Amino acid sequence: MTPHAGVRASTLVLVGVLTTLLGWLALRWWLAGGRLVEEPSWIGAVVMVFLAGGLLAAGWQVKKVRDGVDRHSVSPLRAARTLVLGQAGALTGALLVGWYVANVLVLLPDADVESQRARIWPFLLHAAVAVLLAAAGMVVQWMCRVRRRDDEDDDDDRAGLPA
Repeated sequence: MTPHAGVRASTLVLVGVLTTLLGWLALRWWLAGGRLVEEPSWIGAVVMVFLAGGLLAAGWQVKKVRDGVDRHSVSPLRAARTLVLGQAGALTGALLVGWYVANVLVLLPDADVESQRARIWPFLLHAAVAVLLAAAGMVVQWMCRVRRRDDEDDDDDRAGLPA
């Protein structure tokens, strides 16, 4: 990884796929014990939407200061915390997408039964909202990125850094 590269989309895909695989295995074991898969609460989707909105609001403030549009002071520490929060939101969203998709995959063989099909929809809704959370985190990471100055040289940035 290059310095200051941040969280990449490929990392999010990898986290989502691994979580789906591990979640599917764990859920298959859980169901083999005669237990049921619990449906997600609607509160979880509301919380994820709230988190995504809060992330975007915090990132927007940093972006305005970075672009010189707003002169209100945002401390470097607050900007760094916003960046880390955006990255955490992106990774959390990817993790949750994997978990909800694993639940869907476990329920999918019985999708021809109406009651099981009705149980799949909340998981799909939560997975979609988790994608929005991951996307909001990536947008915040982009908003917090410090732009390269014209007088910076690529060779100067890599001088003295291990390859």
